[in-house]
Amino acid sequence: MNRRSTFVAVGIAALIAVTAVVVAFKFGASLKEATWQGWVEADYLFVGPDDPGRLVTLSVKEGDVIAEGTLLFEVQPDIQEQEWQRAKAQVDEAKARLARAEAARQRPEEIAVLEEQEARARAAIEQSKPALERAEALVKRGFTPVSRVEEARATYNKDVAALHEIQKQIRVARLEARTEDIEAVRMMVAQAKANLAAAETRREQRRVAAPAGGLVQEIFYRIGEVVPAGRPVVSLLPPGNLKVRFFVSQSELPKISQGQLVTVSCDGCADDLRAKVSFLSSQAEFTPPVIFSEEERQKLVFRVEARPEEPAQLRVGQPVTVVLTKPESGQIANVNE
Repeated sequence: MNRRSTFVAVGIAALIAVTAVVVAFKFGASLKEATWQGWVEADYLFVGPDDPGRLVTLSVKEGDVIAEGTLLFEVQPDIQEQEWQRAKAQVDEAKARLARAEAARQRPEEIAVLEEQEARARAAIEQSKPALERAEALVKRGFTPVSRVEEARATYNKDVAALHEIQKQIRVARLEARTEDIEAVRMMVAQAKANLAAAETRREQRRVAAPAGGLVQEIFYRIGEVVPAGRPVVSLLPPGNLKVRFFVSQSELPKISQGQLVTVSCDGCADDLRAKVSFLSSQAEFTPPVIFSEEERQKLVFRVEARPEEPAQLRVGQPVTVVLTKPESGQIANVNE
């Protein structure tokens, strides 16, 4: 082989080698897993009283894992207790008024007195009626003057009128109140019951329970301290409120989507921790200074959040590395992505 042929062969071999290196580099870069740095964050529940007051009981301590509905603390309920007592008294009074309106207008003892008067009126008639009949008979026979009959008839008529009057009083005493009066009293009872329910709610709100189960993260007030309105006493961390926050560059953003699974790793964590992407920011922002990478980053990134499947394995503030979960077996990755 001459010198020229040798140079040609060497050139072809070099070209093949360079091409192989370029292809291998490009192919390897395309198959490299997308990796991002981030940290663990949480959405805390801050629990406090609706109204200000002095803290009288504290039933939990920091680090406790509690269930939903567990009593957290109690604020002094003196004023609310008095409001409840007053509202209850108003309900009792309104019920008593309604009972009187629906019952007879007079008490049974008063009706009994009227019935005794009725009996006396009947007895008087039993005496005046025979006297009138005798006087009429004597007048017919001429043994007594007509004035005697008129006196006897007047006495009899008076006794009959007295009996009728007493009977009417008894009927009136047994009558109920008018329908509109009873309805008005019933509305008073309903209003009093509503006031009682509101007072009871305010009283129960002084005993605050956990709105969700989770970890007692921090306690801000101690027994004996006055808690202002709107200030939290306890912060809770439900497991579902833990999230992984990381940032994806603009060029890598198409690789990730809502609901996609990612793998989370950190120092001392268990293997194969997975999380599901729950948020993709629509606005670009500057890379946070706490994020470091071995490669040079782009200055503008997009915030992404993912909810871990096992939140108990992670701690708030813990730095993590996020990697796209590998496709299931049988699926072929697209090297051009």
